[in-house]
Amino acid sequence: MASKKVKKEIRDWAIFAGVLLILYFTGLHTNVAAFAQRMVLATGIANPKTEISSEPSQADYNFSLTGLDGELLDFKDTKGKVVFINFWATWCAPCIAEMPSIQELYDTYEANENVVFVMINVEGNLKKVNKFLDKKEYTFPVYFINSTGIPKVFDSSGIPATFVVDKDGNITYSKVGMANYSSSSFINYIENLAK
Repeated sequence: MASKKVKKEIRDWAIFAGVLLILYFTGLHTNVAAFAQRMVLATGIANPKTEISSEPSQADYNFSLTGLDGELLDFKDTKGKVVFINFWATWCAPCIAEMPSIQELYDTYEANENVVFVMINVEGNLKKVNKFLDKKEYTFPVYFINSTGIPKVFDSSGIPATFVVDKDGNITYSKVGMANYSSSSFINYIENLAK
């Protein structure tokens, strides 16, 4: 009797391990994890906190990025605007989970000259990023880090990492980890900064 129970348990674990291996080797594990995390975002648990710090850090504008089209973005050109910066990768499930909300936020402010989106891919693989963006139909602007690197003030311990710089160059928001950036509170936060 006990051996049937042990055999059943071994079989169940083997099936579970097999499913995990299939997900891993087909590359679907990231999408499955992102879907589960997107469900968490939908609950509102991960809505970003938008209280502005009484002593925000100053942004460093002394760097440039390369766009998907090969054009350089001199970060100094964003001075006087609200800048939404997000560091991400195609293999990062939390990054993928929050991207639909970032696309919604981008759609809301795409025509607003006072708001700039800087989505920084940390992989640097143009072909892979273009394929990912085309598949997901994301239209926000994506950039790669140049050899000069990123200023220390935007350095983070992980991805996704998101920063918001106000018109005066203050970093008023920073977060490592996923969040729902299409929440009404975050849209109001950006709206107030952009006035």
